[in-house]
Amino acid sequence: MEKQTTSKKYTNIEEDLRQLIFSEDSHTGDKLPSENVLAARYNVSRQTIRKALEILEQEGYIYAIHGSGRYISERTIHRKNSKNIAVILTYLSDYIFPKVISGIDDVLSENGYSIILKHTNNSRSGEIKCLEELLTKDVDGIIIEPSKSNMFLKHMSLFNRLDEYEIPYVFIQGRYESMRDKVHILMDDEKGAYLLTKHLIDTGHKNIYGIFKSDDSQGQDRHKGYAKALSEAGMVYDPDKVIWYFTEDRKVHPYTSLKNMIKQKKPIDAVVCYNDQIAVHAIKAIEETGLKVPDDISITGYDNSRYSTIADLTLTTIVHPQERLGEIAAKTLLKMIRGEDVNPCVIIEPELIIGNSCKNR
Repeated sequence: MEKQTTSKKYTNIEEDLRQLIFSEDSHTGDKLPSENVLAARYNVSRQTIRKALEILEQEGYIYAIHGSGRYISERTIHRKNSKNIAVILTYLSDYIFPKVISGIDDVLSENGYSIILKHTNNSRSGEIKCLEELLTKDVDGIIIEPSKSNMFLKHMSLFNRLDEYEIPYVFIQGRYESMRDKVHILMDDEKGAYLLTKHLIDTGHKNIYGIFKSDDSQGQDRHKGYAKALSEAGMVYDPDKVIWYFTEDRKVHPYTSLKNMIKQKKPIDAVVCYNDQIAVHAIKAIEETGLKVPDDISITGYDNSRYSTIADLTLTTIVHPQERLGEIAAKTLLKMIRGEDVNPCVIIEPELIIGNSCKNR
């Protein structure tokens, strides 16, 4: 038990010191506090402090000068000719991401670049670890899909460090509110959800519910499009008709909430879903209550993914030009590396695909 406690102590101290190293107030060559000072600060033994410092030293974040102390290292070579591009995505093997990667790779490989591929599992801590690691590597640029982009950004210092090292980066499929001035490649998600909702309204639906993701900017924008279409049609927006969910709850909460609403005899005749994956969960919830899609309830998806066809059902959805998005991001980043001017915000127009998951009411 004592070993586990000690291990947790120096691991926590190591993480704390890592944040200190990457803070805006720290710079290459700055001296860290002595072992004695750190031991007193954390109320632990010098041995525990030494273990934390040894990890940071092994990873190249600090270096020791005998008789002088430990200092923050350069942490990166950044020759700007490495021909390495880092790509950070929320997921790698799931949903639309393989085609996004393929689009990026086609452009980069044609121009002699290699990809360093990272994923965050749509976790803020995962994104922080990826950025910290890349700051120790020699990369010419970064393409990044932000994790939980609707939440407050607490690790701005890492992006400031990228700016300090003159490492260009491009955001795709999302944006942080505090970094709107940075280069983004985005779908017009508000317009996409607007088109889906308007299609349902035009086909006679009166009680249109929505399922949206709350922790990313895409979910917020798609919700705006849903609300806008209702407003333009003179239909009252009802927050009780909207199901919000977090990334971690995506497999359970939308399905359970919709199923409960149906059991409560809510007058639902259509559901606008955040994406095709969520639409699949919604269809399952509807069918398990004895109702049918689209006879009883119409369903729309988003992204035109491999989930958009389920048996004889084809979702009404929005095209997601995955490879094209990857290509645009890669070409934009290469221009930035060459010092050329780029459009700071590229918006890809949505395209509505009408399947048989919606019925004319």
